[in-house]
Amino acid sequence: MGSPDQSFFLILGLKVTMILAAAGAAARALSRRSAALRHLVWTSGLLGALLLPVLSVLVPRWTVSVPPSIPGSGVVFRSAATPAAYATVAHRRNAAAPPLAPAGSGGPKWPVLLWACGAVLFFIQLAWDFWRVARLQRTAPAFPGFDLSLWMRAFGMRRPVKLLRLRAGCMPMASGVFRPAVLLPADAVSWSGERQRVVVLHELAHIRRGDVAMHWMARAALSLYWWNPLAWIAWRGFLKERECAADDMVLNTGSRASDYAGHLLEIARSLQLPALLGSGALGMARRSQLERRLAAILDSGADRRMLRPESVALAAVLVIAAGTPFAALRAQDRTATLPADVDATIRAAAAQKNSEMVESAAKAAELLQQYDLARRLLDSSLTIRAGNSGSQSVEYGVGLVKLGDLERSRGNLNEADAFYTKAVSVLGSRPQAAPALIHLGSSAWKATKDPQSARDFFQRAQAADPAHAGPALMWMALIESDAAQAEDLFKRAQALAFPGSAEQALTMELFSSFLARQNRAEEAKSMQEQARSARIRLGAQSVEVRRPSGVTAVEMGPGIAAPKLLFKVEPQYTEEARLAKYEGTVVVSAEIGAGGQAQSMRVIRGLGLGLEEQALKAIGQWKFQPAMKEGRLIPVKATIEVNFRLL
Repeated sequence: MGSPDQSFFLILGLKVTMILAAAGAAARALSRRSAALRHLVWTSGLLGALLLPVLSVLVPRWTVSVPPSIPGSGVVFRSAATPAAYATVAHRRNAAAPPLAPAGSGGPKWPVLLWACGAVLFFIQLAWDFWRVARLQRTAPAFPGFDLSLWMRAFGMRRPVKLLRLRAGCMPMASGVFRPAVLLPADAVSWSGERQRVVVLHELAHIRRGDVAMHWMARAALSLYWWNPLAWIAWRGFLKERECAADDMVLNTGSRASDYAGHLLEIARSLQLPALLGSGALGMARRSQLERRLAAILDSGADRRMLRPESVALAAVLVIAAGTPFAALRAQDRTATLPADVDATIRAAAAQKNSEMVESAAKAAELLQQYDLARRLLDSSLTIRAGNSGSQSVEYGVGLVKLGDLERSRGNLNEADAFYTKAVSVLGSRPQAAPALIHLGSSAWKATKDPQSARDFFQRAQAADPAHAGPALMWMALIESDAAQAEDLFKRAQALAFPGSAEQALTMELFSSFLARQNRAEEAKSMQEQARSARIRLGAQSVEVRRPSGVTAVEMGPGIAAPKLLFKVEPQYTEEARLAKYEGTVVVSAEIGAGGQAQSMRVIRGLGLGLEEQALKAIGQWKFQPAMKEGRLIPVKATIEVNFRLL
C-alpha cells in the first residue's frame, strides 16, 4: 500500500475523473437543451471537483480499499481446490514475474510531486491574472456619456455596475466579483447605437449570471487538476456554453440574430484582448469559439431559455449534498495483525467503550484461523455494544451479524443461522438486516430446496436496503428455474451494481456461468472477459494477513535456490460458492519466510463468496522448504494461484 498521501491523491484523482466524466456525459445528453443549462452542468462538475479535497478533509471517513502496490515474485505455486477431491502436488515455475513494488512500499513519489509543482505554478498564474484584472479595473477611467440604467433594466438588474474605458482596439469585457464593471474600448463612442446596445447587454448578461465569479472558480479547478485531460475539456465546454448563454440573453431582449452575429463577427475581427490579461478576462469574442457561437446564434430552433436563480442555488446545494458522501470515500490499508496482548486489548476496548478495537483484532484472528480467539473478541465487542446502546439497538444487531459471519466462516452453519435470525429479530426491516437476510435465504435454499422460502428472504433484504438489492437479485437469479426470468434478474442485478465494484464482477462471473449452461457460449465468453477485466482493475481488494518477521523478503534472482512446497492444506469451498456453482482463481502474493511459512499474504486477484478468505486460510498452513542463497535461508516473494473448480 502506498503512503497515506499517495493514496489520498490517487483516490482524489479517480474521483475527479469520475465527476468530470459524468459532467461531460450530462452536457452531451443535453445537447438540444439551452446553453444556460449545459453551462450549469459544466459549472457544477468543476465546482464539485474543486470542493472535493476540502470535503475529503472535513467529512467523516468512509473507508474502502484501493489497489495497493502488488509485490513481484520469482516463484509461482499453483493449487487446485474442489469440493470433494483435491490435487496433491503443487507445481512450481521458476519464471520471473514483472518487477513491481514490494508490499508495503510507498511506490514512486514523483507523480504527486509533479502534480503539486504544476498546481503551484498554475495557481501563481491564476493569482497574477487576478491581480492584473483588478489593477486594470482600478486604473481604468470612467466612460463618459453612457447611461447603463436603461440596458440594466432589460435584465432586471439593480446592483450598481461601473462603465469603464479601455484604450482603443481592446475587446469589450466584464470584470469584478464584488464591484462589477463593464469595460469598453475608447472607440466604442463611434459605434452605432445598436452595436453599443448588444455589446453592453452581452457584458451585463455575464454580470447578471454571476459569470465572473464562476470564471475564477473554474480557473482554480483547472489549476488544481491541470494534469487531467478531462479538466481541460470541461474548461473549454464551460467557456463555450458561458458565451452562448450570454448570447441567448441578448437575443431574448429582441435583437435580430443576423444583426447580432454581424456585430459579433466584426468585433472579433477588429478588436483583441489586452495582451497582459490572457485568460483572466471575460472577453466578448474569442476567435477560437466564434464559429460555434455564430452557428448557435443563427439556429432558429435553438432553446434559449434562461435558468431561474433558484435553479442555480439548487444545483449548488445538490453538488455539495452529492459530493459529501462521495468525498467521504477514503483509502484504507486493511492489514490484519493481532495485538500483542489480547486481554489488554479487550480491557482497553471495554474501558473506552470502543467495539471496533476488538473487532479488528477478531478479523485478524479469523484469518489466522484462531477462531476461538476471534469468538472471544467478538463476544466482548457484543457486550460493549449492548452497554453502549442496549440489546435491542441497531449497534447490537450489527454485532450479532458479525458473530454470524464468524461462525459461517468456521463452518458452524447452524450456529451462524441462529445469530442471523436473532439479528433480524433485533434489526427488523432496517438496512443493517439485509446481509443477514441474504445469508438466511441461501441457507433456506440449501436446507429445503424450496425457492419460495429463500426468495422471501431475498425480497426482504431488497426491501430493507436498496444497496443490497443487487446481491439479493443475484441470488434470486441463481435459484430461479425459469431461464428467461433468471436472465432478467441477472441483468437487473448487474445494472444495480456499482461500476467496477467486486459486486459487479461477481454478478458478471455468475451470469457468465448461467449463459454457458444455456449453450450461449459466445455471450458467456464475452461476459467472462468483462468480469476478468473488472477483477484486474480491482486489483488487491481483500484483507492482507501479515506475520512480521523483521526481515525484508527479496525477489528471486541468480544464485537463489527457489523454495519448494512440502505440505499443504487444501482450501475449502464455502457453502455459498458451492450453492452458486461458482468457480475461478484466487491469486495471492506471499513472502515465504526463512522458517518455511507464508509470512505475509495479499490477494492480488480475488473471487467473491468467501473464496478469497478460504485461500488465505489454507496458504497460511502450508509448509515450504525455504529459499537459500550462499548456504543461508532467506525469505523470498512468491505468487500462489488457487483454482476453485467444481467436479
